[in-house]
Amino acid sequence: MKTLYLVRHAKSSWENALQSDFDRPLNERGLKSAPLMAELLKEKNVTPDIIVSSPANRATTTAGIFAGILGYPEEKIVQNMEIYTGGSSALLQIVRSLPDDCTSAALFGHNPVMTDFSNFLTGKHLDNMVTCGVVRIDMDNCSWKDAGERSGTLAWYEYPKKRE
Repeated sequence: MKTLYLVRHAKSSWENALQSDFDRPLNERGLKSAPLMAELLKEKNVTPDIIVSSPANRATTTAGIFAGILGYPEEKIVQNMEIYTGGSSALLQIVRSLPDDCTSAALFGHNPVMTDFSNFLTGKHLDNMVTCGVVRIDMDNCSWKDAGERSGTLAWYEYPKKRE
């Protein structure tokens, strides 16, 4: 069995109107919710074998916070531009390319793609994965290459307001 965690980056700042979308940092709320959600995963004994993140500042910062709390070496976070620029098909290719010796993986990215990808993999409908929301998808297949439409089961969806 494979387990995939989809994590939407924590709340970002729109304070500087001149700042590029790619460079936007987390705001105060994001800096509070990322550790909260990472602690929740730690309580659930989640330790991803691999973390792949969009290289956008808000996503890598969120991934770094999770990595620190979950005991994953921050320098091993894989950055993939396709998470920032691509759609569900790009995320599917990333998942299909994961090494099979990894039984669990976490992808850190953006909406609407994270919501769409969860819906694609599970056949369940989430309206909107909120900032710092985490979806766990269980896949009965033995290889990441077998990931596809409705190949997974939505095990749970957690988000900050549910925990506060």
